[in-house]
Amino acid sequence: MLFHPFRGGFLELIVGPMFSGKSEELIRRVTRAFIAKQRVQVFKPALDGRYHAQAVASHNGRTLEALAVSDVEEMRAALSEAVQVVAIDEGQFLSAALVGFACDLAESGKRVMIAGLDLDFRAEPFGPMPELLSRAESVTKLTAVCVRCGAPATRTQRLIGGHPAHYDDPVILVGAAEAYEPRCRACHRVPRAERLTPLFAESR
Repeated sequence: MLFHPFRGGFLELIVGPMFSGKSEELIRRVTRAFIAKQRVQVFKPALDGRYHAQAVASHNGRTLEALAVSDVEEMRAALSEAVQVVAIDEGQFLSAALVGFACDLAESGKRVMIAGLDLDFRAEPFGPMPELLSRAESVTKLTAVCVRCGAPATRTQRLIGGHPAHYDDPVILVGAAEAYEPRCRACHRVPRAERLTPLFAESR
């Protein structure tokens, strides 16, 4: 569901695992805003320079010019007062300050689009995305295709030397197909002995 751009601000989230088309969908929506002659600013974390340092880029090669910022305050300082639409890619890499920033923009009447991973490689909530999801007017949750079984993939498998990364490995590791692949819940693996504890263990 897309909202009319001149009926008050709102916040929309585009989430899912890697290779699910989040950046592609963000580019599509921003392109429509440009066609509608709306004033748009696009941001991305400077941390993510996988495909292009100054552009949002999808895995299939589509790009959209963007300002790379190191933190939310840099993004706030660069924001034009006249802007109507603010688009942010890879929101999971920004700090918790993104929540207040996005809500402030929406309260001021702007359309805010944020794309990012909702779950990290351990399948746990990633950065500011969970709170943004709870505050958004619109949420689009995309799936990829599990490389193991072909089922809808909702998780991102990190690989090190071809093997699943350990639970205690660093959460943030920027990479693409060489380090990550989409998997479904059943095929997703995160080795750690503690995770094998039964959920309904008998009480003593």
